[in-house]
Amino acid sequence: MRAAVLALQGAFAEHERILEDMGVEYMEIRQEKDAYQDFDALILPGGESTAMGKLLRDYHLLHILKEKIEKGLPVLGTCAGLILLAKQLTDGTPHLATMPVTVKRNAYGRQLGSFVTEADMKGIGRTKMVFIRAPYIVEAGEGTEVLAQVDGRIVAVRYKKQIGLSFHPELTDCRHIYEMLFHI
Repeated sequence: MRAAVLALQGAFAEHERILEDMGVEYMEIRQEKDAYQDFDALILPGGESTAMGKLLRDYHLLHILKEKIEKGLPVLGTCAGLILLAKQLTDGTPHLATMPVTVKRNAYGRQLGSFVTEADMKGIGRTKMVFIRAPYIVEAGEGTEVLAQVDGRIVAVRYKKQIGLSFHPELTDCRHIYEMLFHI
């Protein structure tokens, strides 16, 4: 198993630490040639989705990664990564647009609106969830499975081989979400 982590901006190092702890080989995607390498799963980290989307376009990564995801590459998008996957945003232009969900960016407010909670996640059970200026899913389209909700809002989904999360599993000790990605 070899995972790729989008390492343009955001919390990619935290995902890499988890992968290292799990004994999973990983590589970073920073430029176009990296995206053409062989890897078995992709992680799109949290960060600033507008900046990440711009860098995906500027570095000619958007089309390559979109094509790989549409061909069935397993992908985990956390926070900004979820925004990158969404086909629709309530405010803004979609980026990869591979997951039929509508996402509200910064839905929980500014940095001061950040919080930690626990909720049940389908296939995993009780899961610690860290929300930092987090989005949530306003609508999950056809074929999208809701995996978790917090206060009636959708915060985790699966569509084919894509997992989208509003929260940051890389900031907890939960490895189950990564295991779900590698066995999807």
